[in-house]
Amino acid sequence: MRWMLSVAALAITGARAAFPSYPNEFVAPSVLLNASIRSETTLAAQRSIIKYADEILREGPWSVMNKSVNPPTGDKHDYLSYRPYYWPDCSNVGNTTELTQEQIYVTCPYVRRDGQFNPDYRLANDSGSVQALMDAILYAPMAHLILTHNQSLSKNPPEFYSRAALHALNVFFVNPQTAMNPHLNFSQLLRGPGVQKGSPTGVLDLHWWPKALTGILLMRAMNVWSEQDIAGVVAWGRSYIPWLLTNELARAERGSDNNHASYFYNQLAALQILVGDNEGARATLQDFFTGVYQEQIDANGDQPKESARTHPYHYRGYNLCAIITSARLAEYIGYDAWNIKAASGAGIQDAANYAMGFTPGPGEAASELFPQIAAVAVKFGDPDGKYAAWLASKDQQYPARLWFFWDQPLSDSGLAAGLVAQGGSNDDGGPTDGEPDDDNTTGGTGSGGKNGAGAVQTSVALALVGLAVGVLGWF
Repeated sequence: MRWMLSVAALAITGARAAFPSYPNEFVAPSVLLNASIRSETTLAAQRSIIKYADEILREGPWSVMNKSVNPPTGDKHDYLSYRPYYWPDCSNVGNTTELTQEQIYVTCPYVRRDGQFNPDYRLANDSGSVQALMDAILYAPMAHLILTHNQSLSKNPPEFYSRAALHALNVFFVNPQTAMNPHLNFSQLLRGPGVQKGSPTGVLDLHWWPKALTGILLMRAMNVWSEQDIAGVVAWGRSYIPWLLTNELARAERGSDNNHASYFYNQLAALQILVGDNEGARATLQDFFTGVYQEQIDANGDQPKESARTHPYHYRGYNLCAIITSARLAEYIGYDAWNIKAASGAGIQDAANYAMGFTPGPGEAASELFPQIAAVAVKFGDPDGKYAAWLASKDQQYPARLWFFWDQPLSDSGLAAGLVAQGGSNDDGGPTDGEPDDDNTTGGTGSGGKNGAGAVQTSVALALVGLAVGVLGWF
């Protein structure tokens, strides 16, 4: 538990601690604009979305310029994150009291201390900033939509959310004074003497793009944002995609065989859709489903590359989230991937059914599977009610969770009526995103997450556990 407590100490960001940051999400505008999801049944979830949008927008806007340390280029416009388990060993350097912090970064070799987070990892907090930004671009447009039809749910007008989201996008990606340069050359950087560069696992730091795409497409479909409004963000995407396709770090990440590859394809396909290259996105998603996906699911539904890890419950849910996100992206552009089987003959539903059969281990929570199980129930049906019953057995408040708004139609197990009067919920019951695993981390003081502790009540403890995982990414 020692490392869990240290992670929580780095991660907690006040009132937003209880809200989860799902590993990824993509929801097509046609789903969100379907009036049937704005029913009394989803009212508690709608309130939860507005609460989260309110809280996260209070933290923004975000910028790579806000970090307190410089990347190797000296240009703060370059995205920067550090490998968190690495510490400087200055024993052979001489009088370290005369070294500045920046000199230590480039003079002392950095060595790994397994499970011990270097506190200055947080100084390069671009990962936390981008994570929070992407959640804001997912939920603020949803809040705009909800309030367009039910203004009584907030004192703020719908435009408050859409304008704040657009401003946040422009600050992070467009404004010349604050924008991120379109590359990840220094993501998950290992400090020390010699050439300093990022790592392939650092490409995961921007895997959240399907969330932003959800909000952008919704605002475009509602004619709230014009093409001109998002032209700068689209231009940024066009500049970044070639880096994803050609850079050695990105190519190495694409060539992995587990969740790292799955999230790489999420990111690339979402960006291709953003810039209007649906054919490119289709090719990307076909490459995933006919390639690495083929070896990711066994005949019994297990995901061997994930279940072999230290926290198999988490990893199964984590990779399944990426697979489902790719299936939703594919469906949006007219490519049916939901029913594609792996080489074993098993598919997405089989993976979900298998994962449901396990009990979370230490540091894990049943809620890590909730959005995935709901997505499977909606897509494949739940005629015998097993998915809704499983959700109800794990969480008596699941109709108030954020995902319940868009994962429809899904039975509320008779629970929704009692939740409406409570005004929604901001405690999703536990971890949802990532586990700190060697160098494979994403996060900083951004949104969501898992694995921290330090509260008396179980619900509060789980909320803190949920915060630190998105912060430090268990991948």
